[in-house]
Amino acid sequence: MTASEAAALIEDGTVVGMSGFTRAGDAKVVPMALVERAENEQIKIDVYTGASLGPEVDNHLAAAGVINKRGPFQGDRVMRNLINAGEITYVDAHLSHNAELVRQGIIGPIKHAIIEAVAITEDGYLIPTTSVGNSPIFADYAENIIVELNITHPESLIGIHDIYVPGEQGKREPFPITNADQRIGTKGIKIDPAKIQAIVISEEPDAPSLIVPPDEETQKMADLLLEFFQSEIDAGRLTNELMPLQSGVGSVANAVLDGFANSDFENLVVSSEVLQDAVFNLIDAGKVRFAAATSITLTEELQKKVYGNLEAYADKILLRPQEISNHPELIRRLGLISINTALELDIYGNVNSTHVSGTKMMNGIGGSGDFARNARLGIFVTKSYAKGGDVSSIVPMVSHVDHTEHDVDVIVTEQGIADLRGLAPKERVPLIIENCAHPEFKEQLWDYYNRAVEKLGNVQTPHILEEALSWHVNLAEHKTMKKEVVK
Repeated sequence: MTASEAAALIEDGTVVGMSGFTRAGDAKVVPMALVERAENEQIKIDVYTGASLGPEVDNHLAAAGVINKRGPFQGDRVMRNLINAGEITYVDAHLSHNAELVRQGIIGPIKHAIIEAVAITEDGYLIPTTSVGNSPIFADYAENIIVELNITHPESLIGIHDIYVPGEQGKREPFPITNADQRIGTKGIKIDPAKIQAIVISEEPDAPSLIVPPDEETQKMADLLLEFFQSEIDAGRLTNELMPLQSGVGSVANAVLDGFANSDFENLVVSSEVLQDAVFNLIDAGKVRFAAATSITLTEELQKKVYGNLEAYADKILLRPQEISNHPELIRRLGLISINTALELDIYGNVNSTHVSGTKMMNGIGGSGDFARNARLGIFVTKSYAKGGDVSSIVPMVSHVDHTEHDVDVIVTEQGIADLRGLAPKERVPLIIENCAHPEFKEQLWDYYNRAVEKLGNVQTPHILEEALSWHVNLAEHKTMKKEVVK
């Protein structure tokens, strides 16, 4: 069918599962045909994906008013604004949880699954393109499947996927994975041909990643983290092969990985949710021997390099469903080192990674909770300031909690690093303030903490409740968190 003919099959008010994970392997032409359809008629659908879709999809679907409810992750400015205006209902969720919600019928019933594929095999498999995400579970539970057969993607993608779908809870076997490079599933998504409602040809490439090169501060953070890893080796807790690495999406986390290129670490393994530019640069540098994830998200330059010569990487990469790549059992078993980004954190180590000033959604929690809670080392990175220095990324109390202090082992900013393992709340305070806070906010942070101790005594976690969020109030009223310290 044409994209328009396939889009006409989708009914108003239904639930649609779409392939795609962080701008990779997303359904493209049928969603855009829905946008065109919305110009002439009212249509609203609930859209569930693996993670964010390319901007031409999430952006246009949101702007056209097609989306009623969206989950579990997004990264588009237009959609973000509509979410925060209350015009789109947004279900932010741990990325490993979504398949279970589909199995339980919490998400659904799914009327249509729109899945991008690079091939349909004679023995009944859909071969995904650059992401797997939630496509297997959508294909399993959807009433109908629309295939976007993307002939722009290289056929050399065939063979890099490992599709394993667990059984129902209470009946499933343990995942037989003890190394990140093990294959336990099939080459593609097994489908029921009777479900195929349409096949649409697509020639739209993935939207390129918008990662920017490391700046002086992100490079400093990378250097600090590399020094920390070396200290762990010196203490006998790690070897120079470290443990499998996970890095969240974004420029800061990517810069940290880039820092490994000129280090003494070798024979590294990546077991993550997204393979970004840095991973392929490290493969080229001979530092990474294998990388497994659920999607590949690259800048335009790296897309040309990698997809133009994918055969050179095929035996070193693997794409799995996100309920496997992000599964707590696998993360804990392999002993991952997890590196994710925080929006803000407080003096006790609680992390907010989703909400600006506690109320406005940024992108979502993504997979950071899957990894941080279960990793051998849960590391969060952030610059110590934002908005030109008017905002401190370290505050007395976070305005929204995504990762409690119990799941945060190490904090890194351009100012320094704080190893919080084995420390009580009050023991964490001096490390976070002195090592990680921006100098212009240190005195203000100490003032808050010392007055809290003076007022409450030697309690477990001193807070002046009527002041704990006053920094955010000051920001809302005066566009800065800076306040005069009363001496």
